[in-house]
Amino acid sequence: MDSSRWRTAPPPGAAALRRRGAVLEQAILDAALDQLSTVGWNGMTMEGVAAGAQTGKAAVYRRWPSKEDLVVDALQAGLPKLDSAPDCGGVREDLLELCRQMREAMYSRPGFALRSVLHECDTFTAERFHAVIVEGVVEPGVELIKEVLRRGIERGEVRSDAVDAYVCDVIPALMMYRSKVCGSEWQEVDLVGMIDRVMVPLLVPRPV
Repeated sequence: MDSSRWRTAPPPGAAALRRRGAVLEQAILDAALDQLSTVGWNGMTMEGVAAGAQTGKAAVYRRWPSKEDLVVDALQAGLPKLDSAPDCGGVREDLLELCRQMREAMYSRPGFALRSVLHECDTFTAERFHAVIVEGVVEPGVELIKEVLRRGIERGEVRSDAVDAYVCDVIPALMMYRSKVCGSEWQEVDLVGMIDRVMVPLLVPRPV
């Protein structure tokens, strides 16, 4: 007798349960971001992450001993990378495009998750996650601002002493302040206003 007629199909998700290595780790990181985006830091559990990744809780704890460790890795892996300065032909246009990229990072799923964490967790934990956005978004953004300004100096658009820490911190400081402290969304009109009313007057060469 052909026994194949008695074979049963594998249960849904069985293939996912057999995932290993990098594939499983990515599924866990994605599930952590999903949890943060839906239930926030306080509602997120390692059990919920395991269920979302279709794996066992032990598989999560083997890789990340605490919720904090898991979230740090999920945010670092998911945040959009700022790795090239726009070159649109002028400092105003370059800074505006760079601001759009920074906004995209802040309002991406990992960026949204990070901001929810910073609002919910205690001060000690928040400091650890604050480093993620500083190292992943703010510092790379500042380096790209410096690159844009150096090109502007070469073109004669920007005063020669503009590349300093105070000037280069203006854009990320304003974006973080308006977003985190004031709860404001950065629309296109806000980015344009910041560049035209703050940065351009700050950068133009001074009369001799």
